[in-house]
Formats: sequence, structure tokens, C-alpha cells
Amino acid sequence: MAMRILYIDIDSQRPDHLSCYGYHRKTSPTIDRIAAMGLRCKRVYTSDAPCLPSRTAFYSGRLGIQTGVVGHGGSAAEPKNTGTIRGFRDLYDQFGLGRQLQELGFHTAMVSPFGQRHAAHWFYAGFNEIHNTGKGGMESAEEVMPVVNDWLKHNAKKDKWYLHLNLWDPHTPYRVPMSYGDPFKNEPIPDWISDDVLKEHIHHTGPHSASDLGMYRDADPKAYPRQPARITDRATLRQWLDGYDTAVKYVDDQIASIVKQLEEAGVYDDTAIIISADHGENQGELGLYGEHATADEQTCHVPMIIKWPGGVKGKTDDALHYSLDLAPTLMDLLGGKKPEIWDGRSFADTVKSGAPSGREELVVSQCCHVLQRSVRYDNWLYIRTYHDGFHLFPDEMLFDIVKDPHEQHNLAASKPEVVREASYRLSQWHADQMQKMTHYASNPTDPLWLVQFEGGPAHAQHNPDPRKGESYLVKYLPRLEQTGRADGAAALREKYGKFLKG
Repeated sequence: MAMRILYIDIDSQRPDHLSCYGYHRKTSPTIDRIAAMGLRCKRVYTSDAPCLPSRTAFYSGRLGIQTGVVGHGGSAAEPKNTGTIRGFRDLYDQFGLGRQLQELGFHTAMVSPFGQRHAAHWFYAGFNEIHNTGKGGMESAEEVMPVVNDWLKHNAKKDKWYLHLNLWDPHTPYRVPMSYGDPFKNEPIPDWISDDVLKEHIHHTGPHSASDLGMYRDADPKAYPRQPARITDRATLRQWLDGYDTAVKYVDDQIASIVKQLEEAGVYDDTAIIISADHGENQGELGLYGEHATADEQTCHVPMIIKWPGGVKGKTDDALHYSLDLAPTLMDLLGGKKPEIWDGRSFADTVKSGAPSGREELVVSQCCHVLQRSVRYDNWLYIRTYHDGFHLFPDEMLFDIVKDPHEQHNLAASKPEVVREASYRLSQWHADQMQKMTHYASNPTDPLWLVQFEGGPAHAQHNPDPRKGESYLVKYLPRLEQTGRADGAAALREKYGKFLKG
């Protein structure tokens, strides 16, 4: 049987804003159709958020604590020096997913500007073709699809290809052409954000809060009219959420076009289609809007839909997986071999027969906007914060994700026994990782602490910027005071005062 694999990577796509995952708006009819023909995984998480750490983990098959890539700037945005075990080829080329597919005879192609966007040239390791769409992730689908259409025109009928496609529209700023219309203007928005909750969010301190949609400033509605400058009431809340959902629907339309081309080429049935994301997106959870800045459910939970020729159809999988578990899964499905260096575990049996084959727990990381590690097991999400990214998060948070999916009730104080259990799990994970990294790197350093040493996460530096002379915090404090959040400014001054004096 011919074998073709299309991997669709939708930036910032939350699973629970897809209708096949239970969303009340019909955002994804095409994705729903693909899910009905395959496996829908309900509990898949990126190991390391957001964009650069996630995609590095995915293609290397390794956790961020191992690769060293956990940030968007500083030393933690570069892979660890491999040292004496580096051969003629580096670890990303020698052991990355792209190279493994090549060794199985696949022609590997990518339509993505991501490697240039983050200066992550290892992202391209193992790819025969790279089509950089040129705007570093700011391109909307109407700029990406002509490249995709041309590639499919010339290659769809060929055997043994793997195509990675990046679609960017759900990532802020929301830039779907206004001519597309407002498909959800008459449909209710998610109802968990009550008037009281919204009032709290408007007063929240931290980048990409309701009053700082441009991270540390207003959003720009002149350049991106689907976005309000700030969320100030229910009308602007609706505008913001409609902007995200419209982007999801817009991407689904592009996937419909791809499906049509594969059908017309006569290869749809024997083309594997995998739909996932680098990370999700907070839309009010923990007080953040349109940002992937925490190691929580909304940022780290991603969709994973696998339509595999000869695999299960219309099945759901409730087991826990990392998104990097897809790499060994593909190797099993294709008859390849998993490199020993990989951290992933195959769930190929689930794809083929629906048999459960997941993990007991996951540890997820965020070191770009905050410094957090979290443990996800049973119904629990335990979040340990080492740097709050100026959001004034407590050191420990605990949520029952089943009863409280939007993380509104921190149970850390009332469930000390669960906190102790989760803390132990995190400690044991860390000990295991520190032992493992000594085998594959010359630098046995936990990159989370390297980020803290270098002045905090890239998007929330507390140290002065040596190029500009001021930290994000110094410039943010006056805005807080000018927008009715002087109490937040005072709390940040107290917490980070030693850095402000330096």
C-alpha cells in the first residue's frame, strides 16, 4: 500500500475550541470529518511550551530539560553543546524525526517559516524540501495555501512523502481578512467568564491580561481590526473571542481545500493525516488572553487527531501522552526503529486497534513567559511557579481539571496531601531527568535555572536589558499605575525591588 503522511501543525490551537472536542460553536467541520475517520486523542500535552521549545521537543523526540531548549531568548533558546559524543552529524540530524523518516525512504517536505522565525535551524534537520513562506509566522492562510497547493499539485500522487504544514491564524494578532465576515457573531461566547470574573480579569496584573492585550500595551485594532485594544466589557470580550474562533474556522476551511485536492488526486484514503498544534492558548484562564504563557491545561493541552490507513475509525483515546510520543508512534507504525535517545513512548497500538497505551503522569514546562513546571495526573494539575512573569501567581497552584476546567479554584491550601503527592512526582521526575542528561550532553544543567540566572524568562525579564537599559518590568510599572492597577504595581515593586535598584 502506498504511504503518504500529512502533518498539519496549527499554531495556538486549543482542543476545546474544536467542535469535535465538544465546543459549542461549529468551528471545525472538516477537522471533525477527519476525526470521525480516525483517532481523536483527548489528553495530549506538549512537554515544553510555547513555540520554540515545543517544536524542538517534537522533532528531536526529547524533553526540553534534555535538549536545553526551553526559552525564546538567551542560552535557553539554543541547544546544549553536545560535546564529545557529537559525530559528523549533530543529534538533531542524526536522531531527529525527519532523518528517521528519510531512512525509511520518505521524501520529507516542510511549508513553514518557523526555523527562521526563531533562528532554530535544527528544526529543518532531515528535510529534503523547505518552503519558507517568508513572514516569520505573520502570514495568514491565504499566503500559505498557494505554496501548499502547488506542492500537492506536483507531489500528491507520489508515494512515501511526509509534508509538515504550518498554519498560523489562531496565533495573535488575529488577522483573518475582514472580508471573511463574522461567522459567530450571533452565537454565545463561552459562559464561564461571568461579569464578576471579567471584572477580576480587567484588574489582573501581567502581560497579555485583559488590559494589556498587546502584551505590555494595548493591542492595535487599526492594524488588526478583529481585535479590541483592551477587554473592558462583554462586547470587547466577545470581539476578542470571536477573533480567535474565526481564525480556527478559517484554518478549517483551508484544510477542507487540502482534503478536496487529495480526493481529486485519488489519494485521500491512503494518506495519513495528523492534526495537532505546538501549544494551546489561554483565553481568560489564569487571567491571560490570547497567550500561551503558562504551564497549565490551556497552554500545554493540544489536539491530536490521527487518520491512519488501516487504523481505527471514530475512536477516542483518553490516555495521557506527550506530543513528542508521536515520533516513536510513527516509527512503530512504519516499521522503523526508535532511537534510544528519544524520550517518547509509542502509542501505535492505540492508533491501530484502540488499545490503551498511555502514561501515568506528565510533567510539562514553561520557561518563556514564566518559569513553571507542572504535573498532570488523574484529575489533577499541580503548577509550581519559580518566576511568575509579573502575574503575581502563588508558588503552588492545584486544580481539579475535570471539575474546574478553566482553573478558577486553586485547591493547594485545602488539598495538602495532593500537593505533597504532586511535589514528590515532580521531584522524582527531575531526579530521573538529571541522571539521564549526563549520557547525552556535556552540560548537565537544568535549563530552567539557567533562565532564572540570566534574568528571568525572555518575555518577562526582571534584569535590565543590556541593549536597551531597561527591563520589561521597569517600563510596565507606570502602565499599571496609569490603568487603575497601582496595587499590582506595588506588589511587583515589593517582589522584584532588588532588581529595580540594580
